[in-house]
Amino acid sequence: MTTLITVLKSGGRYDATWVERLARGVRRHAPAFDRILCLTDLPLAVPGVERLPLRHDWPAWWAKMEAFRPGLAAGTTLLCDLDTVFTGPADALAEPGLAAMEDYFHRGRVSSALLRWHGDELAGLYETFAADPDRWMTPGACGPVPNAVHGDQVVIDHLLRRTGQSPDFIQRIHPGLLDFYDPRRDTHGPVVIFIGAAKPDTADGSVHAAWAGT
Repeated sequence: MTTLITVLKSGGRYDATWVERLARGVRRHAPAFDRILCLTDLPLAVPGVERLPLRHDWPAWWAKMEAFRPGLAAGTTLLCDLDTVFTGPADALAEPGLAAMEDYFHRGRVSSALLRWHGDELAGLYETFAADPDRWMTPGACGPVPNAVHGDQVVIDHLLRRTGQSPDFIQRIHPGLLDFYDPRRDTHGPVVIFIGAAKPDTADGSVHAAWAGT
């Protein structure tokens, strides 16, 4: 079974609407995913989406570390950010193999916007983080890194390097699949990634239409 996991943590700009719109895009453009799973601390009733509660009160993006909990999925699994927009065929994301999006700003480093693994292959990330979350949430816990912001992907990249796990980069194995949103052009896709302050709800033209389903 192939599973797409997304995480909705309360207290931010995201709500059930984002889950519904992501799920609609996945069903339309990446039907190879058999299952869509949302880990959340909010009441959620989105057709076609399985809700599982978050176990921890880890703030903001740190909640994404729960996506690696053992036992969540048995086959190919993709962690996918809620602000991802699907505009064209994207079944390649459901192919097997450890892979991640390469960080847009820092070449050679993992981004957690899209991260793929099999079964409990990355359960160690959750187990290590859960054993001492305060330590890992502290800036500097991973030593010198190029990232200006200390977040989940800094820790994920650090722990993967520490254990010798080296995901292939999606941009290399699936060239042309990912596209970074640029307000200066209208056509994007098939998988649109948002960086920084830009988000689908404030995007223009065809990308906003694809996200909103209009």
